[in-house]
Amino acid sequence: MFAKPPKKLLHLTGKAISDFTMIQPDDRILVAVSGGKDSLSLLHALMHFKRHAPIFFELGVITIDPQSDDFDPSPLKAYMQKLNIEYHYVSEPIVEMADKHMLKDSFCAFCSRMRRGLMYKTARNNNYNVLALGQHLDDLAESFLMSALHGGQLKTMKAHYINDKQDIRVIRPFVYVREHQLREFANKSQLPVIEDNCPACFAKPTQRQHMKELLAAQEINYPATLQTLLTTIKPLMREGLPEF
Repeated sequence: MFAKPPKKLLHLTGKAISDFTMIQPDDRILVAVSGGKDSLSLLHALMHFKRHAPIFFELGVITIDPQSDDFDPSPLKAYMQKLNIEYHYVSEPIVEMADKHMLKDSFCAFCSRMRRGLMYKTARNNNYNVLALGQHLDDLAESFLMSALHGGQLKTMKAHYINDKQDIRVIRPFVYVREHQLREFANKSQLPVIEDNCPACFAKPTQRQHMKELLAAQEINYPATLQTLLTTIKPLMREGLPEF
């Protein structure tokens, strides 16, 4: 049942973990798994490192079910049972709550805030000190472009930081990994990917999708585009990096 990621993916993941000091001895890491290829791949990568790393750390998994007619992550329950990993399945009527409470906020922003709050709550209640998220280099590059072109700021997702309450570290071990590498691994390993795992945004073009298309077009003529962007955004990724 355990799927070993390819060497290149493990090398890039391990390099990010090392460069950003993401995992410390005796960490209890809660992995956010939505059912998408990225989060499922992250789980298997971290399971590999747990087996082979020279330090001891623990893993658990959390899935947030927003109770949407378009998204059912419940098949993950049987899969996590087969992996024999501590699993937290949190069901919350986020879609219904959004209709009543999100005001001028976008659904995506409201949903993200609610999901993160539930993850933090679950982590605290079960003594996890680290939350692992599956965003990859493509995600960070797209976020950088959206911020620069539409927000007038130079920012992107951080690789490793501490939350506002200073009690949970958030890590993104895939910040050096390309999306196509995760897609290839998930397909080859036949991971139980749940498609269209965003309950509202997948049905319409988004700002992020436009950035994705822009980068794909740029890479046709300049294949090193993402690596160049990585050099550009790496200082932004390091902001808030904890010191040990």
